[in-house]
Amino acid sequence: MNISKYEQRTLHALAQGGRINHRKNDVGHIVEIDCLNRDGWRLDDCTLSVFQRLRRRRFIMSENGGPYRITREGLAAVRAQLDNR
Repeated sequence: MNISKYEQRTLHALAQGGRINHRKNDVGHIVEIDCLNRDGWRLDDCTLSVFQRLRRRRFIMSENGGPYRITREGLAAVRAQLDNR
């Protein structure tokens, strides 16, 4: 499956326990997102277009209006990377 470098970085951060917080406008459309890793650092690679592509492919999902988290499909799509810890 073709996943861009930015999508891969975002999925990797989410797989390690990160989340995507979102803000909606008055109509209910998502207008702003903040992708945070497990330590609370913000990822600049996660833009609104990357978020839309991940959501369209069902790699991320929100439950009960909470933050977006990675799904099982997202975990299967992410490639293993070395962690620098």
